[in-house]
Amino acid sequence: MKRWLIAALTLAVIAIATWRFFPRTAAAARDLTVLFTCDVRGRLVPCGCFTGQLGGLTRVATLIGKGPQPGTLKVDIGDAIEGTDDFHQIEYRYIQQAFAAMGYEALNVGHAEARLSAAELRKLKTSSPVPMLSANLIDQSTGAPVFDSHRIVRRGPWRIALVGVLEPLGTDESLGEGLIVEKMEVVLGKLLPSLKSHADFIVLLAFADDAGLRNLAKQFYELDIILGGKVKQPSQDLVRENRSLILATTNQSRALGTLGVTLAAPSRVTPVRGEVVLVSDQISQDDEIAALAATYRDEIRRTALAIDDPATLQQDMVPGVKARAAYAGSASCVACHPSAGKVWQDSSHGHAWQTLVARKADADPNCIGCHSVGFGTPSGYRREFGAAKLTNVGCESCHGPGSQHVAERQAGGAMTTHFRPIGAGDCQKCHHGEFSRPFDWDSFWPAVRHGKENAAPAIRPATQAPAAAPVRPGA
Repeated sequence: MKRWLIAALTLAVIAIATWRFFPRTAAAARDLTVLFTCDVRGRLVPCGCFTGQLGGLTRVATLIGKGPQPGTLKVDIGDAIEGTDDFHQIEYRYIQQAFAAMGYEALNVGHAEARLSAAELRKLKTSSPVPMLSANLIDQSTGAPVFDSHRIVRRGPWRIALVGVLEPLGTDESLGEGLIVEKMEVVLGKLLPSLKSHADFIVLLAFADDAGLRNLAKQFYELDIILGGKVKQPSQDLVRENRSLILATTNQSRALGTLGVTLAAPSRVTPVRGEVVLVSDQISQDDEIAALAATYRDEIRRTALAIDDPATLQQDMVPGVKARAAYAGSASCVACHPSAGKVWQDSSHGHAWQTLVARKADADPNCIGCHSVGFGTPSGYRREFGAAKLTNVGCESCHGPGSQHVAERQAGGAMTTHFRPIGAGDCQKCHHGEFSRPFDWDSFWPAVRHGKENAAPAIRPATQAPAAAPVRPGA
């Protein structure tokens, strides 16, 4: 009887173990497509500065589809936020909603997100419809990670662990208040051995450079796939290092990483394809994501922001140093420089503000700076002005504040205030990257060519008439 009982118990144990293990080890091979973004930098929608712009989550959504899809895994590797200002954080919440609409499973934290304070990150974590991950971004006050280190998702019979890390290098001077970054190798060394028993495959979302991605692959055999990252350009080829497949993308939503693999058995990943796809301007823009961008701009228009407060702008000034001149407005310049004024008025610079009004972006601080005079400085454009003054790319946008020069001219005395010559670097403060066609001085300068002229008799400039109702934040 005892032998029979022992044999029966042994068979039962074997059956249970087989039941738990066999479905995964003997499951049919399953194809998986991993789609990932990195370095979105606030690009919900192409800004529209010129035709032919690439990228935007509006196009990414069209490219990859929305909602969860069988056999597909969608993740973001980090740097989805543009900056640390209050309006950037508001915009990021809409970006999180866009990721959710597209069916993303996880958002890794990059260096841009880590510039926010621990308190700000906790708020974003709470409101995010997609889990935010980071195994090595630590709350200094508690010693605990601000975010979950990982999450496990299922695709068919397979359990796939998504783990998030960011490279400490480069965060020393920019890290947000109340945060510390542990070494990636330390936290992964603690996490991966225990995680291996709970997952069939491990995918690492690593905001790290090319060398960092390879080093992690060399050190940790548990990593099946490593997606990056903090790279200078998207991967040219899919790389295998140790047991890991490595692919990375970047470029402000203009490039999408795509990795096709076959999952045959735990930790057995066969690559099918790996490439980075250009998010072309020929791809149509998704209406639902475009609506999120429009809602963001509506919210920004009615929200009082820190940049609206002149006292906040004064904080960036050097203590004890007073600006010699303030912004006077282009009308003050045109009164004495009519020829240059005519060139300006006939150019796109003279009508730059209207392009924002047409796209309902005239209250968006992301856009205002290159379509107005002195935005973000104590005497420059403020959103409460609406279109009443200091709009368009004015004379002082390039030449600098002119109040002292105007005052001397109107006083009729000696002119002691002069402006330095303008060069290509002045233009490229706005004419760069996605915000302009490729800049070339020889082709751009003729459209605004002007030079020194004999000043007309000094007169007091007329006040600019408002062209549209002012933006009243908080109203």
